[in-house]
Amino acid sequence: MRSLSSWGLVLCLSLLVSGCSLLEVKLESGIEPLPQEQLSMRVFTREYASSFFAGVEQSADLILLRSDDLQSKSNALMWKINAEQTLGQTIFQVSPVAAMIDTWAFTAQMAQFFDSGNGKALFGEQTQLAANTSQQLLADYERRMQGLMSKADFTANQQFIREYAMAHPLFDVSFPRVSAFNDWLSFRKIGEFDAVTTFGSVPEVMSDMSDRMAMLASQTPKLLGWKAELFALHSNINSKEVQQTLKDISETSAKFQKLMNESPQLMSELAVDLRRELTPLLVQLDASAERNLAQLSVERLALEKMVERERIALEQMVDRERQAVTKEADALVQRTVTQVFEELTGVIKSLILYIVLFLLVVFFAPLGLGVWLGKRIGLKQASMTKS
Repeated sequence: MRSLSSWGLVLCLSLLVSGCSLLEVKLESGIEPLPQEQLSMRVFTREYASSFFAGVEQSADLILLRSDDLQSKSNALMWKINAEQTLGQTIFQVSPVAAMIDTWAFTAQMAQFFDSGNGKALFGEQTQLAANTSQQLLADYERRMQGLMSKADFTANQQFIREYAMAHPLFDVSFPRVSAFNDWLSFRKIGEFDAVTTFGSVPEVMSDMSDRMAMLASQTPKLLGWKAELFALHSNINSKEVQQTLKDISETSAKFQKLMNESPQLMSELAVDLRRELTPLLVQLDASAERNLAQLSVERLALEKMVERERIALEQMVDRERQAVTKEADALVQRTVTQVFEELTGVIKSLILYIVLFLLVVFFAPLGLGVWLGKRIGLKQASMTKS
């Protein structure tokens, strides 16, 4: 009887030990980090932005320095403003693949615009400088992409980009365009729902947000300065004419001073006549100065309003980005909590089942076994008594 009870206890303990493996809880966060290939795409694309900005700014500044034409200078400023704003839109996309493809497409479109498109005469004789810079930037980007993909993928993507740039040219220096990512998905036969499978882990999302804020902080002052310079370029203020007028007045005054020293009587009479003849001119000049000061005040107010609008737009954009990151983080936390509770519910159900089995084996199995053995022993004793 004792040996059978011991064997039953050993059997129960064996079942419990084998069931302990079911109590291992693996808490999955439900957050998929970005693949290493996409992380490399994001890093290389954003490193390229520095080269792009430097190339465009240096070339545009040379065009400004070498050009005397007002329209060419205006176009050079617009090139810097629109090129850097457009690149900022292409590189900061949710998907690193979309950012890579769209940045590549825009760089190729800009090269085609200055080489054979509507911008081939935008800066007059200096247009070739912009064309050469754009081709160098495109070559630099393709050199970076060769290290991120196989030779076959690079060749296929390069062919797609060239065809896309020819089929969707840029029409003017404001660079209006649409994203090339959807066309690339169709080219690669990838579904829209399969294109973006994850936004990355929480540290990756926060790092992306940090990069965006750093780019805004570095680019916004430059863009505002260029826009103010463009505004001043098209206003009625002409600093060269003012400086030339002041120089002429100074030279004339020096000549009068010399003549007065040589002929005092003549100069006294000349001064009287000159005062009489110049009085209407001085009155007119005073009125003109008042008008110019009024115009300058109006233009200053307009510039202040433009800066205020840019600041408000920047604050709104930062607020939208912050709200988007907050929503994404909330959704990720909600998925994590839901999955954790589902896992815990399954574990608790399994634990209850094993507790019930344990109670059956420990309490009811020995009782039933003892009853059965008692009956057997009673039968044997009865048969022995009869014999």
